Amino acid sequence: MTINLKDRVAVVTGASRGIGYFTALELAKAGAHVVACARTVGGLEELDDAIKAVGGSATLVPFDLADMAAIDKLGGAINERWGKLDIMVANAGVLGTISPIGHVEAKVFEKVMNINVNATWRLIRTLEPLLIKSDAGRALILSSSAAHKCKPFWGPYSASKAAVEALARTWAGETQRLPLRILSVDPGATRTAMRAQAMPGEDPETVPHPAEVAAQLLPLVGPDQTETGKLYIVREKKIVDYRLPE
Repeated sequence: MTINLKDRVAVVTGASRGIGYFTALELAKAGAHVVACARTVGGLEELDDAIKAVGGSATLVPFDLADMAAIDKLGGAINERWGKLDIMVANAGVLGTISPIGHVEAKVFEKVMNINVNATWRLIRTLEPLLIKSDAGRALILSSSAAHKCKPFWGPYSASKAAVEALARTWAGETQRLPLRILSVDPGATRTAMRAQAMPGEDPETVPHPAEVAAQLLPLVGPDQTETGKLYIVREKKIVDYRLPE
């Protein structure tokens, strides 16, 4: 399927590496102007080079998602330059530690919740007015199977991903009469730095490259995508509709 995103503006968080990097690249290939957000300036510059190489364009916004004031300013800056936003991909996240709940340090738990949950809410709050101005606003919030499996020792990360799924579903219900469509997606096992941190003994060649996953995400933010409030999962290079309870 060919996705045409010409003249569309897309925000991607965590765009300096992994799924965020390759999703930003896919969006640019489809014609969108990418507002790439991440902490790592070098990674953003590499992304910018890659986007230019495919004939696309990007605006680099280096900041830490722990900086809530910077998130709030993002919406205003986009409004000044473009007056609307068409696509939001909330991808950035942190794992925390794999540890019994009672042994997790308070600062670690708070960081996971701050980056994964609070920052996502702040993005929604600052970008929703701009997404509503689009004729086909699309928001994609990255989740994980950890939100449902709730495996031992994964407490903070599992709780954070369950929370962002709840935010996405609630937001979708509130905006279902608008052109804005909101989805969550579990990208599945992917060859990323976070995966290596969580599974240190795993052979990375046994899991999909983030470029393969990103290619599957693109149709979820296209103007022809009409579902809202759903969770999709990527498995074996395919998007599968995951049935959530009503």
